[in-house]
Amino acid sequence: MSLTLYNTLTRRKEEFQPIDPALVRMYVCGPTVYDLAHIGNARPVVAFDVLYRLLRREYGEAHVVYVRNITDVDDKINAAAKANGETIRDLTERTAKLFHEDMAALGTLPPTIEPRATEHIPQMIRLVESLIASEHAYVADGHVLFAVASMKDYGRLSGRSLDEMIAGARVEVAPYKRDPGDFVLWKPSSPDLPGWESPWGRGRPGWHLECSAMSETHLGETFDIHGGGLDLIFPHHENELAQSVCAHHGKPFVNVWMHNGFLTVEGEKMSKSLGNFITVHELLAEWPGEVIRFALLSGHYREPLDFTRDRLAQARQGLDRFYIALKAAEDAPIIEAEPPESVIAALEDDLNTPQAITALHEIATTLNKSLDAEERAQARAALLSGGALLGLLQQNPVAWLHRGEDTAITDLIDARNAARKSKNFAEADRIRDELLAQGVVLEDKPGGVTEWRRVG
Repeated sequence: MSLTLYNTLTRRKEEFQPIDPALVRMYVCGPTVYDLAHIGNARPVVAFDVLYRLLRREYGEAHVVYVRNITDVDDKINAAAKANGETIRDLTERTAKLFHEDMAALGTLPPTIEPRATEHIPQMIRLVESLIASEHAYVADGHVLFAVASMKDYGRLSGRSLDEMIAGARVEVAPYKRDPGDFVLWKPSSPDLPGWESPWGRGRPGWHLECSAMSETHLGETFDIHGGGLDLIFPHHENELAQSVCAHHGKPFVNVWMHNGFLTVEGEKMSKSLGNFITVHELLAEWPGEVIRFALLSGHYREPLDFTRDRLAQARQGLDRFYIALKAAEDAPIIEAEPPESVIAALEDDLNTPQAITALHEIATTLNKSLDAEERAQARAALLSGGALLGLLQQNPVAWLHRGEDTAITDLIDARNAARKSKNFAEADRIRDELLAQGVVLEDKPGGVTEWRRVG
C-alpha cells in the first residue's frame, strides 16, 4: 500500500506523490513564543512527528526536510514582555527553551530546520516588494496590505466566500483598507516596539508573511506538505497561500495541506476562564510524556479529540500492557525487524494512529501467548519497531513499570520474603495488601524471586 493523505485543499484522500522523492519537503507552523505550550499546541507537533517518522522510513532519513518555524516577533510577544517586565529577547529565548524541553519530553524528534522569523526579515521585505510590483499589495497609512480582490480564487483552501470567512473570524477593521478582508503584510513600529528599516519605513511583518518567507527560504517556492491545526486554515493558511502564489506569478505553493482537528478538555473548549487551560509543562509534572503522547495518538489526527483524565489513565494502562509483554520476553533473543506491515498499513492510510495502536495490541497478544522462542523474538522485535514508528515503547520495561526506583518498596518486599521464609504468612499477606494499597502489584516467580510494578 502507498501513502495516502487527506488534502484539505482538494477535500479528499490522495496518494502522496512527492515533487522530488530524493528530497521530500514539509513545513509545519510552530509556536509563537510568548507563553508555555498548552496541550492543544502539542497535538500538531505530535501528529506531524509521526508523519515525519513515516516519511523518513519510506524515503530515507537524509531525503526528508522538516521545517517548523518559531515566531519570535508578534504583538502577543510584545504585550507579554511588557506585562512580565522583561525584554522581548529574554521572553522569546526562555519560552522557546521550555517549548523544546516539553516537546522532547513527548518523544518528538527535532525538525530538520527551525527558522526564526526575526532572522528572515530581508526575505519578507523582498516578498512584499514583489506583491506590490504585481499589484497584489498596496501601501496605505504606513501599512502594506494584500489586496484580496486581486486574487480570483481567494478562499479556495477554506472553501468559503470572503464574506463567510470574515463573518466567522476576527478581521481588523481599519479606514485605510480598500476591502475589509485585506490583510497586513507590513506595519509601522513605534520606537518602543521591535522594528526594521524597509522601503515603507521602520516596521515589522504581519504574521502570515513570516511563514511564507521562511518556507520559501528553506523549501523553495513550491513544496510537498504544509501542516497545522484546523484553526489555522483561515486566516493564516489562506493568507499564506494567497501571498505566496501571487508573489510567484501563480506558481503553486503547497501540494498537500494537512490539518489536525480541534482538542477539547473534559468536553469543553480549553480556556483560562473555565479553569481547564492545561499546559504541557503542568501535565508533565503529573504524567510521563509517553502517556501524554499515547493519549494524543489514541484519536485520529483529523478528528476532534477530548483530552480527559480517563483518556490519560487508559493511555497509561495501554502502555503498561505493552511494557509488561516486553518485560516478560526479556529472555527472548534480541533481533532487529522492520516495522510490521499492519502498523505501516495503518499509518499509510492517512496516519491512522488508532488502528496502528490496535495492531500493536495484536502483536502484544501474540507475544504473551507464544511459547516458541523464535516466534517470541520476532513478536518482541515487531512490537519495538512498530512502537518506534509511533514514537513509543523505547524505554526500559522495568524502569517504566517501576515508575522509578523506591527503596521503601524494596524494603517491604524484603520484609515480606523474610516473613514467607519463616512461614509467617499472615504478615506476608499484610505486606502484600499494604503494597497493593499503594498501587504496587507483586508477582512471585520461580526461585523465590519477587517482581513488582506500579499500577494506575
